Amino acid sequence: MWRCLVVEDDADMARYVAEGFRTLGHVAVVCRDGADALARSTGEAWDLIILDRMLPNEVDGLSILSTLRALGKRTPVLVLSALSALDERVRGLKAGGDDYLTKPFAFSELSARAEALVRRSRAGPEIRELTMADLRVDLVRRQAERGGRPIALQPREFRLLAYLMMHPGQVVTRTMLLEAVWDYQFDPQTNVVDVQVSRLRAKLDAQGGATLIHTVRGVGYRMAAEAGIDAAG
Repeated sequence: MWRCLVVEDDADMARYVAEGFRTLGHVAVVCRDGADALARSTGEAWDLIILDRMLPNEVDGLSILSTLRALGKRTPVLVLSALSALDERVRGLKAGGDDYLTKPFAFSELSARAEALVRRSRAGPEIRELTMADLRVDLVRRQAERGGRPIALQPREFRLLAYLMMHPGQVVTRTMLLEAVWDYQFDPQTNVVDVQVSRLRAKLDAQGGATLIHTVRGVGYRMAAEAGIDAAG
């Protein structure tokens, strides 16, 4: 499993790419504005960035790419573009792109190229399992168990658990969860996150052992073996 930022201003295309990666078990966050994409790509950690060549609001894909490389960030970037001319492909690669794919494309090719980029960028072996206390999450088989006892999880519950496990000890806001697990680019003004986290916590706690998902009042949640002073259990 890895985290991918999909920078694409076309809503249908962005949804197509993001849902494809989520089906494969990855975390995909969509960003459709150039300025916002620049801030998120440089300010957060990603395993891969899918970057549209042409974006609105003056900040285009190549500008984002050039800024990333100027800051010394080596995040793999796959450039998507409707511009298929050889010189455009060369421009994209010279700006720091790791690969260049023209539209239209088959998702199978995009995913194969993406997997190759992430695999090459990782110095060590791919993370296949996450553990905390007596909780074990198998990212390959998409299974979870606690104390050796299996936990029956729905697909979204598994994505939620995996995301929390990938940020141990870190306070994860509701907005972060809405974007990564539900693909919401806005606050729906519902308690969907709280309800889902409550259900997930109940399933984990039913297996025995200390509570691992802690509520941080007014902010979000924190996955840790110990509650800490900022958590409300």
